[in-house]
Amino acid sequence: MQVSVTFRHMDPTQALKDFAHEKVARIEKYIHTPMDANVVLSTERYMHKADITIKAHGFMMRGQEKSEDMYSSIDGAVDKIERQVRKYRKKITSHKPREGQRMKVRLNYMEPYEENLADDEAQDQELSEINATPPPAIAKTQELDAQPLSINEAIIQMDLMHNDFLVFVNADTNEVNVLYRREDEGLGLIETHARPS
Repeated sequence: MQVSVTFRHMDPTQALKDFAHEKVARIEKYIHTPMDANVVLSTERYMHKADITIKAHGFMMRGQEKSEDMYSSIDGAVDKIERQVRKYRKKITSHKPREGQRMKVRLNYMEPYEENLADDEAQDQELSEINATPPPAIAKTQELDAQPLSINEAIIQMDLMHNDFLVFVNADTNEVNVLYRREDEGLGLIETHARPS
């Protein structure tokens, strides 16, 4: 297993690097295939955060944990990945990455929208000016790789990443789809269809 460890906002130590390597290597007992792991260790004030991403058999697995101790954070992040890998072990090991069109998708994080409505008059004024109001500014942009997956594979991938949504190329239709977790813990699927020109 290839493991890279990155330290952010903290001094790198060989002890933490070795501990991260040792803990991430536990995943190899479930998946006997080449894997790449990326471990990012960082501090935010007094909190220690471990963010671990593992790629194997065309799937990405992710675990994040924050605590007051970096060793506990690494343990917690690996535990999250291990639980998901045990759950989907057979499907991960039997999965063959799909050939097909991949797409780059840009995810923009917008600044919070501020509403300062004091009364109905202010509300009426805002409604009349809504088209003149500039959209919220983009605070951060992230590029995602939308890979070809079946809907069942997309559900597994979203669970492995502990995400609330997943943008992917539907392997059956070759269209971009968005799978998302609803407030009632069910799932929703947004399908796009290219219009003929």
